[in-house]
Amino acid sequence: MGLVRLKIRELAEEKGWTLKEVADRSGIVYSTVRSYARRPAIATVDFTALHKLARTFDVLIEDLVEIIEE
Repeated sequence: MGLVRLKIRELAEEKGWTLKEVADRSGIVYSTVRSYARRPAIATVDFTALHKLARTFDVLIEDLVEIIEE
């Protein structure tokens, strides 16, 4: 199973947003956003959350996800 890292911190910094603002703008619970942003590698991610985050940052899902291990 592959591992991924979500580029939430980098994208938030580009926009000048805090993780709380990302949560508010995306409609995703803050603890989930914080957890995804802090983890260096994730095995499973909620696809709906990925879609909401990509839409919030106005990027493709591929731009939000970094593949760590295949």
